[in-house]
Amino acid sequence: MLHSLALMVAIVTQPFVLSAETSPNIVMIMADDLGWSDVAFHGGNIATPNLDRLVKQSLELTHHYVAPVCTPTRIGLLTGRYWSRFGVTGPRNERSLPWETVSLAKALQSVGYETCLVGKWHLGSKPEWGPNRFGFDHAYGSLAGGVNSWRHFYKKGPYSITWHRNGELIVEKGHVTDLLTTEAIGWLRGRGDRPFFLYVPFTAVHLPVDEPTEWLDRVPDAIEGDVARHYAACVMHMDDAVGKILAAVHMSGKSDNTLIVFTSDNGGSTAENNDTRYPFDSYPQGRLPGRNLPLRGKKGELYEGGIRVPTAVCWPGVLKPGKCATPIHITDWMPTLCALAKYDEKRKLNWDGKDIWPALTNKTELAERDLYWAGPSFRSSALRRGDWKLIVKNTRTEPIRQLFNVAADPNEALDLAPKMPLKVKELSERLDAIASNDRDAEVPAGTP
Repeated sequence: MLHSLALMVAIVTQPFVLSAETSPNIVMIMADDLGWSDVAFHGGNIATPNLDRLVKQSLELTHHYVAPVCTPTRIGLLTGRYWSRFGVTGPRNERSLPWETVSLAKALQSVGYETCLVGKWHLGSKPEWGPNRFGFDHAYGSLAGGVNSWRHFYKKGPYSITWHRNGELIVEKGHVTDLLTTEAIGWLRGRGDRPFFLYVPFTAVHLPVDEPTEWLDRVPDAIEGDVARHYAACVMHMDDAVGKILAAVHMSGKSDNTLIVFTSDNGGSTAENNDTRYPFDSYPQGRLPGRNLPLRGKKGELYEGGIRVPTAVCWPGVLKPGKCATPIHITDWMPTLCALAKYDEKRKLNWDGKDIWPALTNKTELAERDLYWAGPSFRSSALRRGDWKLIVKNTRTEPIRQLFNVAADPNEALDLAPKMPLKVKELSERLDAIASNDRDAEVPAGTP
């Protein structure tokens, strides 16, 4: 169904006007481990026709930043706060959020939205820690992280059995991408007049990739190697799924009042596909070919290739298609979407993100600000302010500090730290000030 998105992106002849009474529907689609150039619209060699069409109708955010790994990005999206505030910097199966957390879903729910998560949760992998406890009316998919494609198991251990619907563990047949797509479309078809928030965090293209023959047969012959072909098929399969979901929005008659965001949770991965921590299932062996070029780095790193991801935001008749180079952080989405939904912040939620809507609509520019990252296990951290980016790597002795001008040197080839000690000192002090608030909302160890 490669043509499916063409239905959705038909130009609206009478532009939709955002009014004081309007609460937009929101569709947030998140790929898993999709690299900067894994998509055709960034020069990749994998066909992504649906995403290409979406980007043409969208405002592409060319400096949209996320965490270097999965769970932290999801925390940033759903809380508007840096993941390190919750003491989380890596993949996590224990409960990540305090019970009293006002998530994005809870906030939208409180102003009349129907809320649904279809896909990967990974903020607490027991059913009682799942999405339904944090504001989602309907939830389906993996409570834990990425799963194997056909049997839907997570890694060996207490959270391996993870496939669920509304907190009840279930067994279903089918490829994970198809199951998620069918569930999302089915939920969309049942919507009435209330505004809705649909969050679809796919497991594609997270390992272990294992695609059906019908998709492998579509991979160009020029892409060689078992894992590379499965990876390409996985990207294409997800692209088709995105097209089907957005076509369903169009067929519902709601596309003129629906804000769509597509992004990834971190940069592309080069890990071994046949990860032995997963239950054995004859996965293709070899390293994943996640592509982040020309950006430096990969998943797990704080270089641009690990944290800067393909992102598009679309609202026909409201957002003008084009490109936006303003630095945007994953934590910005909660304050932005809450403002659009007219959520009244009844208690201070201490957001780190900002309402970026004025910048996206060219009404005002965002003031220069600090963007912060804590890397896996707090072994590294980073800060971007304006065109400057500082990366700090903690060692057993003195921290290693690297300084880049990401406007002049987007590929981070030239470390300016030795030549600019005053700039390093300034940014280091700003980073330390933000980092001093880390763990201020941490779930105490051993808390059920």
